[in-house]
Amino acid sequence: MSKVKRKILVLVEGARTDVRLVEHLLKVYKIDSKYQIVSYNTNIYTLYNAMFSEGDPNTLDILQVLKEREQNQQIKQVFDDKYSDILLIFDFDPHDPLYSKEKITKMMNYFVESSDMGKLYLNYPMIEAFYHMLNIPDPDYMNRCAYLSELKAGTYKQRVNKESRNHSYSKFACSCDECNIVILQNVEKAWSIIGKYEYGEMDLPDSYEVLIAQIDKLSKDSAVYVLCTCVFFIIDYNPLLITKA
Repeated sequence: MSKVKRKILVLVEGARTDVRLVEHLLKVYKIDSKYQIVSYNTNIYTLYNAMFSEGDPNTLDILQVLKEREQNQQIKQVFDDKYSDILLIFDFDPHDPLYSKEKITKMMNYFVESSDMGKLYLNYPMIEAFYHMLNIPDPDYMNRCAYLSELKAGTYKQRVNKESRNHSYSKFACSCDECNIVILQNVEKAWSIIGKYEYGEMDLPDSYEVLIAQIDKLSKDSAVYVLCTCVFFIIDYNPLLITKA
């Protein structure tokens, strides 16, 4: 993530859980850079259609693409600004009718740099993965999966509510210490998903490798490993926020 004076645009998929989680992490880690959180209010495959379906995305400015779609005049003005970093936080959503391996891999390969076209953080199967822990830490988290059948039935979020510690998102990982544990468990799990178990303390696995491993899991087992990668932006921003906490 860019080291210059930062002004960060965070594009999230939903208007409630996504925004609350990003705001919570920014508050917990005392990130005082200027930031703007905007809800896209639709999924990543709609963004794909806007940027990739008609040709080379390199000919497009993502901010202008977002501005053209936005109906709210105040939010439109947000996309006229200049940002040091653009973060895109979206759900994998393999149950969506528009899902395809080709679409999601193309987007992961494209959105790789926050200070340029933007960096994509993909949550598996969705943002609620952050809360899908019975305890902090949760020894069973490493093997926890979400199944295509429950995603299609729309019951996965209900399962998270039942299996989240305290059964309340507002009471989950309230402290910096607990957030550290959640983040590091997700880092460890991401490495294990791609079959690597030796890595530097604050190293993050390649997002594309994680995606390919999840796609393979989906193909073989009709399931994906529960994994929240949007928390990795804390390490990208400043790994000392974790190590010094």
